[in-house]
Amino acid sequence: MTDGAVFETARVLVAADKFKGSLTAVQVAERVTAGLRRVLPGLPVETLPVADGGDGTVAAAIAAGFERREARVTGPLGTQVTAAFAVRDGVAVVEMAEASGLQHLPSGVFAPLTATTYGSGELLLAALDAGARTIVFGVGGSATTDGGAGMLAALGARFLDAAGAPVAPGGGPLASLATADLSALDPRFASVDLVLASDVDNPLTGPKGAPAVYGPQKGANPEDVAALDAALAHFAKVLEASVGARAAEAALAPGAGAAGGIGYGALVALGARFRPGIEVMLDVLGFAPALARATLVITGEGSLDEQTLHGKAPAGVAAAARSAGIEVVAVCGRLALPPEALGKAGIRRAYALTDLEPDPARCMAEAGPLLERSAEQIARDFLA
Repeated sequence: MTDGAVFETARVLVAADKFKGSLTAVQVAERVTAGLRRVLPGLPVETLPVADGGDGTVAAAIAAGFERREARVTGPLGTQVTAAFAVRDGVAVVEMAEASGLQHLPSGVFAPLTATTYGSGELLLAALDAGARTIVFGVGGSATTDGGAGMLAALGARFLDAAGAPVAPGGGPLASLATADLSALDPRFASVDLVLASDVDNPLTGPKGAPAVYGPQKGANPEDVAALDAALAHFAKVLEASVGARAAEAALAPGAGAAGGIGYGALVALGARFRPGIEVMLDVLGFAPALARATLVITGEGSLDEQTLHGKAPAGVAAAARSAGIEVVAVCGRLALPPEALGKAGIRRAYALTDLEPDPARCMAEAGPLLERSAEQIARDFLA
């Protein structure tokens, strides 16, 4: 194919997630574009940074044209933090990690039993106050395991111990919960479409529940995990006495265990509906019309591995592109999938930065220039 033919027929869509610890999704798109155009100046490239509902979701929405808003809310340790959300045409994108995420903990400090999602509830209130009729609630990257109790308290719920005093923040203190009163929850949720966007389909408790699977990432030792699992099971039992059988059903529903169980709180009390995060975000970001304009899609994330195949952004992008008959290649920091697994996911070929720089520390430090070199090779392999 000649350069002239490339310019006449090729149009590249860069729809990649962040390289965690190295590059934001926006930076990934910028570097890939620069590398492509170093080989083919003037190549039509459209960028659509994507996210799967976890950290980076608000940034992806803003890059797609949403308006950035900020609110001062309660962080996971109880101190005030500034959290961003995004709005456009009655749709708000809210990322719970902005209020209750691990990034708000001091380095090396964890609070697995006491971290609260109260600020996530305050962030949802800010979205309501901004006029949102649909809220995409991206859940992931949390510092919390409180079943969403803090979030619901911020929205008007009352959780009391046997003495009638409010239960302390965090998942651990839920063991002392005696009564739950949801009657004063903000009534606006009755008329809002709240979409729980997550790549996690775990239940609330048990071997695959929030404490067992994700608690250790938040500093929980085995005793903490056991305590949190029992406390969340008790929380669900008390809620069952308050709202009926749906409390027990919601605890087993896909997504209940997302972000330390905040998914459960949203499902049981706020009328949320669960959808895979990448599907929601592709809809919200306008992926379908962008895909219709493309002849090649470049996706990716920091690590292409077994987790990628279970609801992560590159898999969602590749599945949609394959359905449209459009070829997909991927960029990544490290590649831990064999070619046959990539092929089944709809990815023709993956370009790993570790192929260019094997040293992990240098690879992360130099991710930007390395990614440009990978994009140059994609241009040569697929476009020139």
